[in-house]
Amino acid sequence: MRHILLSTLLLGSAAAAQPGSPSDLAAGPWDPPSRIEAERKAMEALAFLDGEWRGEAQTDTRKIVHTERSGTLLGGSIRLIEGHSYDSSGKTGFNALGIISYDPVKHSYSMHSYAMGYASDFQLEVRADGYSWTLPQGPGGPVRYTATVKGGEWVEIGERIAGGARVFEMRLKRIGPGAWPNSGAVSPR
Repeated sequence: MRHILLSTLLLGSAAAAQPGSPSDLAAGPWDPPSRIEAERKAMEALAFLDGEWRGEAQTDTRKIVHTERSGTLLGGSIRLIEGHSYDSSGKTGFNALGIISYDPVKHSYSMHSYAMGYASDFQLEVRADGYSWTLPQGPGGPVRYTATVKGGEWVEIGERIAGGARVFEMRLKRIGPGAWPNSGAVSPR
């Protein structure tokens, strides 16, 4: 199975890298070491998210306990973030996974998100102290999420683009470094 997957990836990538093909412009030259190094460096800009976080989140209808954990995979070239909210009885009320990647040809970040039975892709704007992204649809229209991480506190605000009504606010404290997602990897023996 691994050989089939590897062959498919290599043949597909080699075909995509044919000079003059439309995907050649989007993919850039076939140079995995340089691409991976550029991705790794881009993920360092989000290293302030690494670890485990806990605090409160306020939606437009309730206050909940919320946690986040963040770390890198694939040698540091992608970042995973898992958000987990709990209701007053301790049961999971919300759970989401975001996979952040960087395209060294386009010089842009993106986030693939899984939440509430849906999966979507979003452009991610990265700043020295946080990030922002926009949920383009939903009840009430688009929502812009803006996160700032300073002094061991992660604050994220969600506001409706039309009208600016706040629909989400999370305030978390860093509780530890965490080993996720690299902990628990399958050992070679």
